[in-house]
Amino acid sequence: MAIAQNASSSLLSAARLDTSSGPHAEVNRTMAALSPRLSGIVDALPLRSGMRVLEIGGAPGAAAKVIAHRLGNGHVLVIDRSAKGVAQIERNAAAEIAAGLLSVRQVAAEDFELLPDEEPFELAFAIRVGALDGRHPRAGLAAKQRIAKALTPTGRLFIDGGDPLQELELR
Repeated sequence: MAIAQNASSSLLSAARLDTSSGPHAEVNRTMAALSPRLSGIVDALPLRSGMRVLEIGGAPGAAAKVIAHRLGNGHVLVIDRSAKGVAQIERNAAAEIAAGLLSVRQVAAEDFELLPDEEPFELAFAIRVGALDGRHPRAGLAAKQRIAKALTPTGRLFIDGGDPLQELELR
C-alpha cells in the first residue's frame, strides 16, 4: 500500500509553524536541514502525539530528530547495525537524547528485541534498509518477524519506495 503525503494533519501543521523561537523552532531548523525526499517521507508518516516510533537504520539521525519533536511526549528509538552510525546519531541528536525524546541502540533489525521492561512501538519505519527493501531477502524475513514482535497489535511498518512510502504487511 502506497502512502502519500498528508498535509492536512494538525500535528504536521503545528510542526510547520514559522517561528524562530519557542517549541517549534527546533523542528523548523531540523526540517530545513532535511533533503526534500527525506522531508516528504517524514511528512507522510502517520504520526500522532505521544507515539512510540522505531526507526530502523536511522543514521545520521536527521529524520529521528524531527519526528522526536513532532511526537510531544512520545519517544523515538533508532536502531542501527553500525557503531559509526550510532555514534553519528548520538552526536547529532544529543539534545533530543538528553531530553528523553530519543534513544539509540546498536543492533541489526534481524536481531532486534524489546528490552525486558520496554513498551512496544506503534509505528516503525526504515529508509534504504537492505533487509526490508528486498536486497537481502533472508535477513528481511528475520527482520520482519523481530519488528512485528516489537510493535503493538495495531503497529505498522513503513519503508521507502512508494509515493513516498509503502506499508509492509507483518501479520
